[in-house]
Amino acid sequence: MTESEAGPPPDEPGVVLVVDDTVAGRYVTASWLRRRGHEVIEVGTGAEALETMAARAVDLVVLDVGLPDMSGFDVCAMIKGDPVLTRPVVHLSATSVRGADRVQGLTRGADAYLVEPVEPEELIATVDSVLRSYRARDAAETLAERLAALTRASLAMNAGATVEQVVEAVAVGAAEMVGAEAVALVHDADGALRWAATSPGGGRLDGADGPTSAMRELLVAEALAPPGAFRVPWRVVGPATANDMCCAFVFRSRGSLPVALAVRRPTLQPAHTELLAQLGQAAALSLDALRLHTQEHDLALTLQRSFMPPVPPDRPGVEIAARYEPAGDNTEIGGDFYEIVELRDGRLLAAIGDVAGHSVHAATVMVELRHALRAYALDGHGPREILERLERMLRVYHPDEFATLCLLLLDEEHNRLTVANAGHLPPLLIGPAGSEYLLVGGPMVGLRRPHPPATELELPPTWSLVLITDGLVEAPGADLDAELEHVRVTAPPDATAEERCDVLLSRFAQNRLADVAVLVLRRIDRAG
Repeated sequence: MTESEAGPPPDEPGVVLVVDDTVAGRYVTASWLRRRGHEVIEVGTGAEALETMAARAVDLVVLDVGLPDMSGFDVCAMIKGDPVLTRPVVHLSATSVRGADRVQGLTRGADAYLVEPVEPEELIATVDSVLRSYRARDAAETLAERLAALTRASLAMNAGATVEQVVEAVAVGAAEMVGAEAVALVHDADGALRWAATSPGGGRLDGADGPTSAMRELLVAEALAPPGAFRVPWRVVGPATANDMCCAFVFRSRGSLPVALAVRRPTLQPAHTELLAQLGQAAALSLDALRLHTQEHDLALTLQRSFMPPVPPDRPGVEIAARYEPAGDNTEIGGDFYEIVELRDGRLLAAIGDVAGHSVHAATVMVELRHALRAYALDGHGPREILERLERMLRVYHPDEFATLCLLLLDEEHNRLTVANAGHLPPLLIGPAGSEYLLVGGPMVGLRRPHPPATELELPPTWSLVLITDGLVEAPGADLDAELEHVRVTAPPDATAEERCDVLLSRFAQNRLADVAVLVLRRIDRAG
């Protein structure tokens, strides 16, 4: 933004429009204003005044009341009612001198009301005072708009989930604050350069035009410069090209990669550079936070996956597949888990559960439950007995924790299944005759309530068993029963265990708000 766009100093003379139907009156008033240094435009009617203001910039209007074509009060109201034309108005009248006239003039929008005869000093002082007031208000409004743009950009940067979103917010904020095209360039977590270019209206630029491309190339050179090249957090560089000047900045906080920013202006006011410096520093902090968030998320995911047991290879006639997916925007470790235990007598114990909460503590409780469950199973305890022992374990070591858990004991030789459920979603049985949920219930582990006997049933010749955690089907505003029904009818009955896992995750786990665990077992007809 140039100096004229930023606004002149408060006491600097301006452009004054004098509206008076008498030549002598216009001459006297204009002479006094010109001696003060103002540029004066003279017109004799209200219509001429409105036309002049529409055609060129005017800082203030000295307006007679008794005009030949319309009342000066009406002209003032039109000026004040038009957001494009609105300017300060000083009424000056030799005929409308009553108190009621002054009240009407000020009520309809005039900033001051003078009656003739008036001393030159009083007229000059009034014009200067009104101009100072308007310029101060304009400066305050402009600053407020720029600060609002900085706030919007900061909020957008902090809300950005990717480097691309952050760099676009930087470019949009700079373009809004300066009123010119802006290009921003940052490093992503891998050190690659990411950039965005926007126009003042927020439109994205592809960088194909010469000036935008030149600004981008300038920023690339600056951003790749060694850290020792800078003694301050930001500095001005440029121009981008000989014929199209720009101001470019490089922001570098301690220990972080630089943020580079260019705006298509040959010069900037100090207020602009200060705001752009704040924008760049905020961007550097936002990117540091995003990189830290990404690192924590990757660490949490690696740790969580390390807690999951390896899925054993398929057994003769039985396929086994499992998946664990963390919540997309959650860096904390969840309590979802699954377990497969091959028992000494050839039977197979499958379990899925969810410890309440998302924290390292929840994950620790989850690991303890898994190891205790495995130990109790290998000692020969059945599903109900395992739940009772886990209940006692939580009561002693984690009295404030609770978890949902579903246990399936599969006897492949006799094709029978034993089910015990502690507050978890029911397992889904898919067979040749259709699919149904095994509605076996019981209290969650940790509530200190007795667990009912396990349920035994005979399985069909071929089957699939699907176990899920609630993160797969829970969503804001969603009906749980309806979502479970969608799970029941998803994927063809003859889908493999791996295919069913993939279909469930692709269908239900998009934009999930919680961790998801899926465990699928499938019996294949041995004769087939």
